[in-house]
Parts: sequence; structure tokens; C-alpha cells
Amino acid sequence: MKGTHHPTGRRRGGPGRVLGLLLALVAAIGLTSTTAFAAPSHKGASAATKNIALSPMGTVAAMQPSWNLGNTLDAIPDETSWGNPPVTKSLFDTIKSQGFRSVRIPVTWTDHQSSTAPYTIDATWMTRVKQVVDWALSDGLYVVINVHHDSWQWIADMPTNHDGVLARFKATWTQIAATFRDSPSSLLFESNNEPQFNNTTDAQGIQYNDELNTAFHTVVRQSGGKNATRLLVLPSLHTNSGQVFLDALVSEMKSLNDPNLVATVHYYGWWPFSVNIASGTQFDATAQKDMTDNFARIHDTLVSKGIPVYLGECGLLSYPDYFHPARVEQGEALKYFEMLGYEARTAGVTTALWDAYNFLNRSTLQWREPELINQIKSSWTTRSGTASSDRVFLAKSSAITARTLTLNPNGTTFQGVWQGSTKLVQGRDYTVSGNQLTLTATALTRLAGNRAYGVNATIEARFSRGLPWKIYVTTYDRPVLSDATGDTSGLTIPTQYRGDQLATMEAKYADGSNAGPTDWTPYQEFNEAFSPDYPGNGLLLTSKFVNSLRDNTPATLVFHFWSGATVTYNVTKNGGSVTGTVA
Repeated sequence: MKGTHHPTGRRRGGPGRVLGLLLALVAAIGLTSTTAFAAPSHKGASAATKNIALSPMGTVAAMQPSWNLGNTLDAIPDETSWGNPPVTKSLFDTIKSQGFRSVRIPVTWTDHQSSTAPYTIDATWMTRVKQVVDWALSDGLYVVINVHHDSWQWIADMPTNHDGVLARFKATWTQIAATFRDSPSSLLFESNNEPQFNNTTDAQGIQYNDELNTAFHTVVRQSGGKNATRLLVLPSLHTNSGQVFLDALVSEMKSLNDPNLVATVHYYGWWPFSVNIASGTQFDATAQKDMTDNFARIHDTLVSKGIPVYLGECGLLSYPDYFHPARVEQGEALKYFEMLGYEARTAGVTTALWDAYNFLNRSTLQWREPELINQIKSSWTTRSGTASSDRVFLAKSSAITARTLTLNPNGTTFQGVWQGSTKLVQGRDYTVSGNQLTLTATALTRLAGNRAYGVNATIEARFSRGLPWKIYVTTYDRPVLSDATGDTSGLTIPTQYRGDQLATMEAKYADGSNAGPTDWTPYQEFNEAFSPDYPGNGLLLTSKFVNSLRDNTPATLVFHFWSGATVTYNVTKNGGSVTGTVA
């Protein structure tokens, strides 16, 4: 993943057959199926600590779940450059106590290495990397280290500087391999993060990636010591899980004829949903199919053939993001992570959550959003029921009527609805018909209370296992926007949200063409083209958006809100000035 001062991520691509997976793991690991799929345990030492000899498939299974120390040793140019504090031993103590069994420690070497032969890595930097790795190993965690942002800083130049890049890549891994030659086998090496090559076709990129993976394999194996048999992690081109990339990786691994290899790809979901663009506001059937197809390919191409898979990065792009409003609505994100855990478990894939700062506050060592991390943790071992939405919107200007949500039991059984410790009464407060949960007008009137804008009450749909699904009873009225003036640095529209939340923005010209920087869709990218400021009662049209507008050509914007309300607004750029008016 390309880290920045505020993190982003990426990549894409169903469930495998459970029985086939169980049999494959039983054969590969030599354990019972119950042991192979045991829930993460916080008691006793891990296989890494006990130094139990496992097969490669068994080792990668024992690494589940995994966590990324993102935007830290991979930050450019230094460890704290992207806002995280220096790593401490306490960080790994926390990760271990939270049920994680392995960590991926991305490392960028570029700014700590000579750019000319012999490409010497600074001794102070190497010592710091080893200190951090040893802290994690001492906690009994499996550890993965790699060559990270070097992938786009200089490795991508391989098409025009083939020999120079190859020599530097070999020199880099020669030094890493020597430093960690005697480290325990619970340390894994990963060739290269998200391999990419400038101005190449996929076919050409695959050839370069194969060449680097082969060079990596040769250098590490020849370094001896524990490196002779250490598990080596090989990425597909871009760590993409598309079929052509997986097939190429399988071919490469076969050519190396080494049983101690692990495949790695990344997954950040269906891109329009992950970044909220092109009307991708919901974890809908399209986004779900992208996920199921992705894991089906991984299982059928790799896992079913006995190749262990480490999903080195997974999550949603910039979610959660504590520097900007959430691009993805909370309930939709919870549904995504609930299903991600299930699909990965079913396919036999170990998942490494990408955490650039988003999930764990590195200063306090507390989770920023407990509800989200609890859903992720729950997904490691079981399914949870969800619903079509986590909000019921009640217009303050209208009489309250019954509202219906569709339950998604996900293999569980619906148990009822609670408000705190009080169980609501079926028939009086709600009814259930199939998977249709209807909250009565009587119950909603009571829950709405004085009908102040915003969340009036929180109730829970509970299921036979997993986590309950929270439903926020919310009072709103159609948001009110006002006229505004600005310049090409951006336009802030005074906005009364009145309890509602912004979902997306549609932008078009009078001739029907799309307005905005992403002109292939009328639905612009959340936080890139527009961004709500709820505390400040504003709605920002970004510099990127207003500068993309045609001069003296009014654009019509339609703001879509989660209640279902829409507001139409006109904006015109005239040279360096921008004006906005209510339609």
C-alpha cells in the first residue's frame, strides 16, 4: 500500500469449498480440522513461541489473524514522518493481548541506503529495524518484513534501468538476509510490496516481477543459516488477485521448486465502494460479489493446491479516517468487515489488517473505534447478523409511521430487539415477516422522544451468535443549503444538516455531461471532490473539484443524503471566482 501522511490503500478481486479446504489443511498440517480452525486463543504460548514445526500451510494458518504496523518503518523518510510515534515494545504487547498472532512490519529502505553501488544500508537504520522485529518476535508473534515503498521509489524504474535496479534489489536483500540470518523461523521475508513497473503492460510487469521474486529467492536461500528454509512470501504483480496475476504467481512458485513459499495478495474491496465514488455508497450485491469472487479465485487457484496465502493488506481505503469525515457509512463498513472475515476463513486465507493509524491509536494504545474492531475480531471466528441499514430516519416535519428493515441473518437466527437490557415486545413494538423487521409507529414514537435532530435512541437486533446489530433511531429534516461565494481554493456552502448525513454528490452540466474531476461518472469521489463539515455547518467543494469546472458553465449538483433526501444546488466558476446558489 502506498502510505502518505494520511493513509490510503487498495486492490481487489467467494467462498471456497469448506469440506475441500478442511481436507487440504488436514493433509497439509497433519492436524485435526478442529485444531486447524481453532479460534484465536489468548492463553498459553503460540506455535511461534514454542517453535513447533508446522508445514508452510500450518504456519500461515497459525499466523491468523495478522496486523500491519503501517506508516511507520515504511514512512518516508523516517519512522515518525507520517505522524505515528516511535514504535515501542508495549505496542506489540498490546497487539498480542488483543488476539493477533502475527504482524507485518513494512520497511522502506530508500532514504537509509546509498543510491549507488554497493547500495549500503545505514547501520543505524538496520539496527532499529532489527530492534523492532525482535520486540515482536519476543512476544511470540510471527513477523513479516519486506521491501516496501521502494517498489515505486526506484524498483519501478526497472524497465529503463534493468541492471541497476536488479543489482540494488539483490544488494538490499543480501544485507537484510545477513542481518536476520539467525532469527527464528517465525520471521518471514516478503520480496516486494505491491510490485509495479513504469510504462509496462501486465505481461511485461509479470516478467519483471518474476525476475525480482527469483532474485530474492536466490539471495536469501544462498545466505544460509535459518534463511535456507525460512518461509518466503512472494507477491503477484501489484499484489492483485485477478486470475491472470494469480496464474502467473503459481507458475513462478512452481518454477522455484521450493516447498517453503507463501503467496501474497492484497484486498481493499470493490473500489467504488471502498472510496465512495460512482454511487458506490453501499456494500451492495456488486460489492459483495467482488469479495466472494476474489476469495473464490484465491482458494481455487492457490489454497486448494496446497499453496498458503497471506493476505498482506486488507481493509477499506481511508476507513476509518480521523482527519476527514468518513467516506463509508458506519453500518456499511461493519457489513463489509463482517463478510470479509467470513470469506477469508472459508477460503483458508490469513488476513493482515492494514493499520496506518486508523484503528489503533499508537499514543494511547487504545482502539479508536471499539465497535469496528469488535466486529473485525468477531469475524475471525463466527458470523454476525446484520440488516439493510443501521439507521431509521424519521422526518421531524411528518407524522411517525412504521419503518421496515431487511434482516441479513448470515446463518444465524434472529432473537429479538432490545433497548439496553430491555427487550422490546414483538407484536407491539415490532413484527417479523420472513426477514422483514418492522418497527411499529408506537415504538418509534416512544424511542424518538422529544424528536431533537440526530440520534434519539439506539436499539439492537440480536441474533443467535455473533454481535448484535445496532439501529440508530434518528430524527431529521431535509438539509438546507445557502448561497455562497469562493475562489479556486474551494467553496464552502453553509449547510444545516438537521440530523441528516451526506452520502454522495452528483454533478452534471446542462448538456448532460458529467462535471467534476472524475468525468466518467456524475457521482464524484467523497472527500476528494466534496466533503461535509458537520461541526462547522458547512459543505466543502474542494479545490480539485472547482478547478475542474468549465469556465462560465453552470454545473448542477445533487446532494444525496442517507435519509433519502436530496438537495439541488448550482455552482459556476468564472475565472478565479466561484459562486453557488440554491436551485
